[in-house]
Parts: sequence; C-alpha cells; structure tokens
Amino acid sequence: MDTDGTHDSRGTHAHPVPRPAGPPPMPPSAPYEAAPLSASPPAPAHAPDTGPTLREWLREPRAADAPGTWAYGHRPRPPEEPERTPVRQLISGALISLLAGLLLWSLLSNGYLGSFWLWPLFLLTPDHWWIGTQEGAIAQGIYYALVIGGLLVLFGRLGRWPELARRVLGRVPGAAPKETAPPPPEPEDDLAEWPQLRAAGQGETAARLAAEVREGRMNDVDYARIRRAWHSVRADPSRLTAFAEAVRGQGAAACVHPSGKRDLPVRAARHDLLLRQVRLGTVHDGERNPYPRRGTGLALDPVLLGTSLLAVGPPGAGKTHALVRPVVESLSLQALAGQAVVIAVCAAGTQLGPDSAYDVVVRLGDPESVYDLDLYGGTNDPDEAAAVLAEGLVGDLTDTDSRRATTALAQLLGPFRAAHGRLPAVPELRELLDGTPAALAALREALDAEGHHAMRRELDTRERQSGAPGDAGGALADRIALLDRPAFAGFFDTSGRTRPFSLRTLEHPLRVRIDLPERGHAEASRMLARLVLAQFTANAAVRADRSLFACLVLDDATRTLTGQTLRGVQRLRSVNAGALLTLRTLDDVPEALHTALLGAVGCRMAFSGITTWDGKRFAEAWGTEWVETRDVTQRTVFADQPLTRAIHAFRKLVTGKAVTTDAVTVRKVERERWSASELAHSVPAGHAVLSLRTVGGDHAPPLLVDLRS
Repeated sequence: MDTDGTHDSRGTHAHPVPRPAGPPPMPPSAPYEAAPLSASPPAPAHAPDTGPTLREWLREPRAADAPGTWAYGHRPRPPEEPERTPVRQLISGALISLLAGLLLWSLLSNGYLGSFWLWPLFLLTPDHWWIGTQEGAIAQGIYYALVIGGLLVLFGRLGRWPELARRVLGRVPGAAPKETAPPPPEPEDDLAEWPQLRAAGQGETAARLAAEVREGRMNDVDYARIRRAWHSVRADPSRLTAFAEAVRGQGAAACVHPSGKRDLPVRAARHDLLLRQVRLGTVHDGERNPYPRRGTGLALDPVLLGTSLLAVGPPGAGKTHALVRPVVESLSLQALAGQAVVIAVCAAGTQLGPDSAYDVVVRLGDPESVYDLDLYGGTNDPDEAAAVLAEGLVGDLTDTDSRRATTALAQLLGPFRAAHGRLPAVPELRELLDGTPAALAALREALDAEGHHAMRRELDTRERQSGAPGDAGGALADRIALLDRPAFAGFFDTSGRTRPFSLRTLEHPLRVRIDLPERGHAEASRMLARLVLAQFTANAAVRADRSLFACLVLDDATRTLTGQTLRGVQRLRSVNAGALLTLRTLDDVPEALHTALLGAVGCRMAFSGITTWDGKRFAEAWGTEWVETRDVTQRTVFADQPLTRAIHAFRKLVTGKAVTTDAVTVRKVERERWSASELAHSVPAGHAVLSLRTVGGDHAPPLLVDLRS
C-alpha cells in the first residue's frame, strides 16, 4: 500500500549486508513473524498496559483536564480540596451527640418531660387498646422504636456520624471505595468496532479488523498503525483500494513497519498509544501540588515533547532509567505505528533497550558496527555542510567565531566537491585544514584539470588566510584530528564503502540509536553529540513531510549546547519536532547560555539532589505565585475577676503554661513556586519537580512527581 513514505522505507533496518566487517548476527524472529501472510498472525506478547485485553483497553474512558495528565482511566478531581474536620473533633462531636440523645430519651421514657410526646400514639389508636390489651403493648413498642430511630437520625446528623464512619472505614486496610464500572459504549462509539471505517462505508474492512480485535490477534501497536494508515487514506482517497486489500489479506499485520516488527521485544514503562502517552510516575499527594493534580498519573506525549524538555540531576538520580528510556521506548512504539522518528544518542553501554528494538544502531568506534555516521548530515551542498560541521566542531569554543569557521570549511569543501564529486573524508579534510602542501597541490591540479577556476580562487583564498590572526583553521584542524584516530578508522567515509546513516531520513519512521565511545574518546564523543544535534535541528526544519513527530534524545548533553543550537531547538516546536536533553548540572553549559537554555525549552525537570546554584536558575525560570498565608499570634489573657484569675492560676499550675488566645491574620503574599533551597533539600529521592508546556501554549505549574510509582 502507498502511504506517502510512512511505511515504505524498507531496507533501513540493520539486516541487509553491511560494511566489510560482515553481517551482524540475526536476532531470533518473533513468534508472529513465522505465520503466513494469508492468515492473521497470533497476538504479540505485549498487551496494552500488560493487563486488560485490547478490547477493554479501547473501551477504557480517557480524560485529560491538564497538560501531562495520564488520561487512561483518569477520574477528574474537584478544583479545590473540601474542608475536612479532624478525626478527633469528629469523634468528640459524635460522643457528645450520642450522650445528648441518650439523656433526652431517658428524660422522655421516665416521664420527666411529661407525656406530650405520646399524643400521636393515642391519636392514631383506639382507646380500648390501652386497657391492658396486647395490641396496646405492640403499638407502644412500635412507637418507641420510631421515636428512637428519629432521635438516632437527628443526633446522628448533628454529630456527623456518617462522615465519621466513612473516615474510619476508609482507614481500614483493604477497604477501598467501590467505583461503578462505566457502561459499555454504544456500537457507533466503540473503538474496537472501527466506527470511523464503518462511517466511511468500509463495513467489510471494519468487520475484519473488529474480528482481529475480538480474537486477540491485534495489539495496541497494530491498532495505532492501522488507524494512522486510515488517516493517510482520508487525506488521499486514491489509497483506499490498496488499504482495503492489505487489511483483507493480512488483517492486523496490514501496513506493517518496514522492519516487519509489530512490537518491541520488551517494555519497561506503561504506554497509551491511543493518545501517544508514556507514564512517568504519580503526582505527589502533598500540599506542594495543586489539589486537582494530587495522586494523578503524569505522562509525556509529543504535544509536550514538541516544546523540548530539559532534565537536570546528579548521577544516579534516575534520569536515564526514569525519563530517557521510557520516552525512547514510547517514541519507538510510535515509530512502529508510523507516527514518529526517534534518534537516541547515548554512551556505549547505556541501557536503552536491546539492539533488536532499533532499526539502525550506529556504534562509533566499534569495528563491528553495521552502520556509519554521515559527517555532513546527508547534504551535498558544501555551504550547508560547512555550516553544520563548523557548529559541531568548534561551536563550543568562545574564542573561535563560528562564521569564520564556516567560511574556512566552505573554502575547502567547495573545491573538493567540485574536483571529486563528493565531500572529503576525515583524513582528507584534516590534511586540507593543516595546509599540507601535497594535499593542496593535488586539489589544485584536480581543479585545473576540470576547469573549475572559481573554486581555484576559493582554495587560494583559504591558503592566504591560513595562519592569519583570527583564522579558525587551526581550531578546526585540532578538532577534526580527534576523529582521525585508529578507533574511528573506516568511519565517516564518503566514498560509498560503508553504510552511513544520515539525518536526512527524518521523513521515515525510524528507530535509531547512536552509541558514543565515552570511555576512551570523551572529547570526540562530546563533539559528535554536538554535531548530531546541529544536524538534527537543521534537517528537521527542512523536512517536506512533517506529519511524523521527530525527536532527538541526548542522554547526556554536556558541552553540546551552543547559542546556535539553542536557537535551533527553539524552532523545533513549529516543525513537529522536539528534543530531550539531560544534564548532570547546568554548569555543564556555559554560564552565558543558562538563561537562553531554560527559555528555549518548554518543559523543565529538576531531579532530586541538584545543587542550590542549579535550583536558583530553576526558581527564577518558574517565577512566583500569589499564596494565602495565615499568621497565628498567641497573646496572654489577663483576667479582671478574682474567680477567673484563680481559675487561670490553677490551670497554669497544672499545665505549666499561661492561658493564651490566638490571633489569626490572613493575607496574600507573592512567593517563589519552588525556592532554590527547597529544590536542593526538600525533593525526596526518586522524585523530581517538573513543569510542562504544550505546543499550543497550555502549561502546568511545577509539580512534585514520584517517579517510582
């Protein structure tokens, strides 16, 4: 079926014949892949949320009343917390009302208050019943029971017995409020019956898919993928025939991802692919969070990630385990559903899932790597390649002008491209930047032979400027030398001998992981991460098809952020793309960029254990709010009457404290949402403070989130 590039990029996974290192070991096929195409394959191993069936999962109500709310099964809470009387006060009130009721009944039954309360009994019964008859005794007993019941109701309401019973029973272990199950949806609203296809006149196709759901041969990824394919059919009706034939022939396996996968090998988080959400944790049920959000689930989705997210926390705070891996996993599932493309950049050995969960795995510095990395981001334009490469190589140097570096690279890349029809590999570029006479002479001869006189002048200009004050050639040569090492031999090749991965492929639903050799080449790894970030922001902005959400995940963004890349990150929200950046501390970014960094991202996350210096930056970014404060002042009571003074003296003798009164002052003050000290010392382990903003502008205040639940 034609899906406008969404499902037709076959050959991007790691199974085809790779570079000379030889083919990688083939992973074992999933059970459903062994089924013939003529029959629907069995259901994958993973069910949505690992509990309900797909049919139950689709019928579960979803409600999101604020950004970041885990909508699956969410029950909205009232906007304000109801007044709650302390349990001790409820118990004392109940006892007092019970004693008052018993006292009243004793007075009534013993005749101390007369017999006026018996007149309804005498009025409604015959007079002869009260001359020693059994009927009179029965009537009196019934009347007494009614009076006692009325007193119980009256004094029970006065003593708030029902509220006390609910409060006490609610504290009993295992006692939970019973919730009525929502009624089953109507057939026209039941997502398991594919009502959107039936409404479009595709009853046979909808019936086939509904049977796949009922018989357990479809999972949540299949549902999201086919739903996405149907939306593409609605956009281009010429694809309808191919779509219907694919569903009739393959059922739940129709429109499958180019890799042939229909699920991930393993899931480490809870996902709701119907709304494209991944659950991170639970909003802490405490006073620091707004009452409507307390105890609710917190989730991320492309609408939030589209504004980019910055997470700061010390090593061991849980950034990779609690944030990066769930987000990468969610985006990988969305890629299998034809909805997203994810590029995950991490140090070699980082636990972001098995290799079989990705279509492309680039292991830079590993000779067994199947894929290479395109140093120039897939472009053949020397000027564009020079701009991106200069940002990656020397963008972090304060004493080197990026514009001069771009010009210096363009003066070499342009002539080389004109002479050889390709851009230079790392050793060739290093020789040119070093000004090696033999390399420059060979390039000059090649230009003369092809008649590229304009490019010859560019090369002569570069040779004259080399070594001049302010020239960026020396810094570029030093940085490119970091890649011209034995560990990177065979990588960044431009001759066609390897399989380079290019970020030009952001229009395809790919799952990509780039492993950096942090252990032995830390400086080169930082430079490569900065280069990937620069290439991502440049290529995401020029995509012709922006229907896929593109996301770059940097597990460690230390020394990768520059003024230019931050401007690129800020522009991602308008092109259906975003970035997730993690840092150990804000000091890993130049101090001049702290304000720009916190302003460029829409979502900010402070993990437990950050320093007060980092907390100060977050507190400034989150601003202040108006809160109501209560000041209680105790004043000693001085009595004028002798008896009162004696009572006060006796009370002080017994309690050891003078008799006081409380004066309460209520006022509104402006206070920081989270202070630097609170962020550094009051966030429990396994928690984080997270503020959210959507692409549309909706926002949520900083929330204290328990990432372990």
